[in-house]
Amino acid sequence: MKIIKYLAVFILSSVILAGSALAEGVTHKIAVHVDHNNKKTMNIALNNIQNLTKYYKSKGDKVIVEVVAYGPGLHMLRADTSPVTDRIETMSLAIPNLKFSACGNTRRKMSKKSGKPVKLLSEAKVVPSGVVRLIELQEQGYSYIKP
Repeated sequence: MKIIKYLAVFILSSVILAGSALAEGVTHKIAVHVDHNNKKTMNIALNNIQNLTKYYKSKGDKVIVEVVAYGPGLHMLRADTSPVTDRIETMSLAIPNLKFSACGNTRRKMSKKSGKPVKLLSEAKVVPSGVVRLIELQEQGYSYIKP
């Protein structure tokens, strides 16, 4: 009889723990790829981020988003040429798990071509390679989005 009681307590505890884990929501990890110097494409990427963050938040889920910009898309994160500077600043404050990664290879080439260092927005973090960063994120289970 004691075994049945212990088994019942174990099963009930497991159900309660499982239920509380589900109530906490799911974490969604998303990698957003930007490689075009096009304001419309950049705004679509930012719109996607706002919409998916709002949607998952309404379900009680957590969202982690990393935007990876390289090639012509690095203009999105350049302090001197970004057409979406204000949105990036605002969204970085409003969405706590939003990161912006700038390709170090592209930045180096752009700096060499212009003859001066390319300054990035303060929200941007330089990664060695944008392509490699996207691969790493996908290997870590991030969903891939390209607007």
